[in-house]
Amino acid sequence: MGGFRAAGAVGKAGIEGVGRCGFACETRGPAGSLGARDGQRGVGIVSEESSNAGRSGESGVASEGRSGAEKEVSTSGLDFIRTIIAEDLASGRHTHVVTRFPPEPNGYLHIGHAKAICLNFELADEIPNSRCHLRFDDTNPSTEETEYVEGIQADVRWLGFDWGEHLHFTSDYFEALHDYAVDLIRQGKAFVDDQSADEIRANQGSLTEPGTESPFRNRSVEENLDLFARMRAGEFEEGACVLRAKIDMASPVVAMRDPILYRIQKKSHHRTGNAWCIYPMYDFAHCLSDALESITHSLCTLEFLDHRPLYDWILDQLSTPSRPRQIEFARLNVGYMVTSKRLLRRVVEEGHVSGWDDPRMPTIAAMRRRGYPARAIREFCDAVGVAKRDNLISFANLEFHVRQVLNREAQRRMGILDPLKVVIENYPEGEEEFLEAVNNPEDPAAGSREVPFSREIFIERDDFMEEPPRKFFRLAPGREVRLRYAYFITCREVVKNEQGEIIELRCTYDPETRGGDAPDGRKVKGTLHWVSARHSIPAEVRLYGTLFAEESPDPKGEGGLEASLNPDSLEIRRDGRLEPSVAEFAPGETIQLERIGYFCLDPDGSREQPVLNRTVTLRDTWARVAKKEGAAGPQGHGRSGEPSGKRKRKGRGKKADPEGEGR
Repeated sequence: MGGFRAAGAVGKAGIEGVGRCGFACETRGPAGSLGARDGQRGVGIVSEESSNAGRSGESGVASEGRSGAEKEVSTSGLDFIRTIIAEDLASGRHTHVVTRFPPEPNGYLHIGHAKAICLNFELADEIPNSRCHLRFDDTNPSTEETEYVEGIQADVRWLGFDWGEHLHFTSDYFEALHDYAVDLIRQGKAFVDDQSADEIRANQGSLTEPGTESPFRNRSVEENLDLFARMRAGEFEEGACVLRAKIDMASPVVAMRDPILYRIQKKSHHRTGNAWCIYPMYDFAHCLSDALESITHSLCTLEFLDHRPLYDWILDQLSTPSRPRQIEFARLNVGYMVTSKRLLRRVVEEGHVSGWDDPRMPTIAAMRRRGYPARAIREFCDAVGVAKRDNLISFANLEFHVRQVLNREAQRRMGILDPLKVVIENYPEGEEEFLEAVNNPEDPAAGSREVPFSREIFIERDDFMEEPPRKFFRLAPGREVRLRYAYFITCREVVKNEQGEIIELRCTYDPETRGGDAPDGRKVKGTLHWVSARHSIPAEVRLYGTLFAEESPDPKGEGGLEASLNPDSLEIRRDGRLEPSVAEFAPGETIQLERIGYFCLDPDGSREQPVLNRTVTLRDTWARVAKKEGAAGPQGHGRSGEPSGKRKRKGRGKKADPEGEGR
């Protein structure tokens, strides 16, 4: 029988030196799945036999005939989870892998879920004949809704993953879970407790003190069976009694102190209606659902580490079709974000944002509406890697990956957020022309477009200063600058209103500089974007910052939730002007407004008046110089990428295309 061979190359390093590397093998997946993520391959194992050899049913456990095979495996460069899986495959414990993503349908998915989604589905993509299930942990009818079920499925698909036939619900197993509970009662390992929730909590003990046994702990098996049957029949009110495991109230692991397995909830379930009035607790349902689905590796975040003994204890007591293994990894914590569903629900319900998909929220729906590409989120999660210790990942890291993808993919357009009118006095009145503009300098296949030019144009107000400081290379009285794709212009006159505010610039142009170059070879340092006043379309532009003001928000601190929010997280510009071709883009598409940033068209807009959500800023050369030198004057529209809170920046990443700076 053939062995295993090392294959592939080490992938990029993640936090704590842990890389995100895949198994170098054929990929699989239902139609629509991505297979190996964007061509990334890493150190792993490849079977030299048929991928079906040695399979034993759906559990992924290898047949006995394989146990004596000679195997060679290299785990160099793999993160610790992939190392465990590689060893399981090499030892013959499993011939393939079955993972699952098990969200509770009580809210929308957020950036932390994105990491778990990527990890579970990518593992299944990397290993032959493997799969990932999408299973809804719908055991709490009080908080679960069909809206969230549908939203979660849409989010997972948008991220680029497909569960194929393997869409499951814990409610699919309610009868089986009930039977397992009855089995525990028959074994004398579960009992019905009449204590109140407060009494159970008070008797639980602490990390240093053992708990106190319930006075109902030693009921007979027959009495417990009768009481549990009456619980199911609806004879008791909510809170009257619960079913608890009988383990050890003196256990140093608090989760093992006779945990609750079932409670009464007389509420309609989104799938089963009123068929049930008792529902299993997560710890009971989770491990058994894994076993019923033949999950091989049950991956969860570190807060479930203390629950692993209970996970294993339940499986040890019962006869199940497979034996899954729980493995914990660090959750994804990103600066200026919170991922507590309870807190996010408060933010929504108290009206601090417009909804779960408000672009300031950390939900996947919000990031999609903001214009974050799914590819960027996947690449971010892959780059962060898989670790055993919680870390705070810089928000700038996420923005870096968003910029990287959008720089490659987004088409360029010109738009003005704060218009200042410019009249080109020596340009013929009533005349117009169309200038060729590149759609994306990073992608020649994107082609070009025609941009209308006329005698009156708009430029950004902060691209002009009457008394410019050193290193300000934009427009000023008597100074010549280049209009992107158009001509050199020189400012001749500044027109002000009665309040002394600048309302118009009078300029001249050099008709010999069409396209941006002078025949005599003279150079200009400043290049400005612009739009034709007559041809441009109006737009509302929403400039989003971070929802929270501090990198590590503390909604429980002084002042509570409201004090932790960033009061400047949204600025709306209602006087924006865009080149007319922006109307051709559909809601959800992202473009770069040259020299300003990346923007996504929002469903609130129309072709006649688009609404743009700022996805992420570009880096602003002048803003950095002005900040360093303490110069007065315009600082742009947050183009440096700094949000309006007290954000710390760690690294800038790779430079975007030259049009991103233009200073």
